[in-house]
Amino acid sequence: MDFWYQKSFKARLMAAVLLPLAWLFGFIAWIRKTLYRAHILKSYRPTVPVIIIGNLSVGGNGKTPVTLWLAELLQKNGLKVGIISRGYGSKSPYYPRIVKIDEPAVEVGDEPLLLAKRSGVPVCIGANRQQAIELLQQHYPLDVILSDDGLQHYALARDLEIVVIEAKRGLGNGLLMPAGPLRESEKRLQSVDFIINNGGLTPYSQNIMQLVPSCAINVQTGERKSLDDFQHQNAIALAGIGNPQRFFDMLMDMDIILQDTFAFADHQAFDQSLLVNLPDDIPVFMTEKDAVKCHTFAKSNWWYVPVDAQITGNILSKIEAWSQKQKNKK
Repeated sequence: MDFWYQKSFKARLMAAVLLPLAWLFGFIAWIRKTLYRAHILKSYRPTVPVIIIGNLSVGGNGKTPVTLWLAELLQKNGLKVGIISRGYGSKSPYYPRIVKIDEPAVEVGDEPLLLAKRSGVPVCIGANRQQAIELLQQHYPLDVILSDDGLQHYALARDLEIVVIEAKRGLGNGLLMPAGPLRESEKRLQSVDFIINNGGLTPYSQNIMQLVPSCAINVQTGERKSLDDFQHQNAIALAGIGNPQRFFDMLMDMDIILQDTFAFADHQAFDQSLLVNLPDDIPVFMTEKDAVKCHTFAKSNWWYVPVDAQITGNILSKIEAWSQKQKNKK
């Protein structure tokens, strides 16, 4: 919600009205977390380590690029990686489900399909994380599990926690839902292992991630072009991610002239009828997450822009040291 990130009188008034619900939300979350800490509610601990990549706030913060970066780093350090995801937006007839790269996004979810295609590691979806992990381990010999999201899913024990913060928006007004964007209070950051700032520096961490566009890929044909080929050209851009403006700004920073932009909800279910009025005579750019849902009806002028995470800070050396310890245990 926009008012979470605004400082106007109207935004503050809306937050104040919702404060009682936020206090109730926080109280329920505190009780639940306390029950897990007291072992009244049991957490499942797999036979291999689990790394959580999550958010403190709702909305797109950049978990998927971090998950891909981490999967690649761990594999380079000799570990066999599996990924689990809740599969938000998926409509599979059964769960848990191992994602295959040729399956429709509507069944397995856009982010899990993207993770499977880009990472090359097994990905399993399901709200029950224990069942998802056990299914992965039945089919693959794994050394570590990455959980895409799930910071607040205390039913799953974890060995490392990584929180991703969108630097420009930060933690918004700092309030719990629904008065603000937070799932847990800011104090929760003190107990996580790593914080990664997406897009710039924040007071919370020195680890900074920049999302670097590599090229443009035609959604219909798979043809690759340098983004330089589109400089100073008119184009259209659409995005169904947590922060669409971030994608639009990236294209404009590449000197692409955006005649129009279309911001959709995160995990938007695209179909041909929704995009039928897009022009045919100029390039149409979309994110890679959106493209996995548009392959079957894509037009020849549709392009997606994959991004790679470049992360600086001490997290790299610390993850490599952790990986070495895991290898020594094998």
